[in-house]
Amino acid sequence: MGVLKIVHVSCAVLSFGGFFIRGIWALRDSALLQQRWVKIFPHIVDTVLLASAIIMAVSLQISPLDQPWLAAKIGALLVYISLGVVALGQGRTKTTRLYAWLLGLLTFTYIASVALSRSAMGWLVHF
Repeated sequence: MGVLKIVHVSCAVLSFGGFFIRGIWALRDSALLQQRWVKIFPHIVDTVLLASAIIMAVSLQISPLDQPWLAAKIGALLVYISLGVVALGQGRTKTTRLYAWLLGLLTFTYIASVALSRSAMGWLVHF
């Protein structure tokens, strides 16, 4: 399980970093977003991230139906994906894309805090 967790966490860091930099590039209308590797690499990272999460959940025999923190993480992941779609191209204005990007970054930190605390409240438990 140790190696799988390292893969999962490493992919999470890569995913966050990629979203962060692609958001900046999108807001600056950078031509870097059009490079082939920029379009492909995030999908590879996110696929490995999701696959490692599923393998860990199955191996540990945990289910989002039984673990509220896991259900919260999955729900937040769907929000994060939606915000990413808006932030990285589907938002009609730069302001919309900026807010979606910022909310996406915030959502990602919530997901990470839920994973670390194994509480659906994540970092919100401190408020």
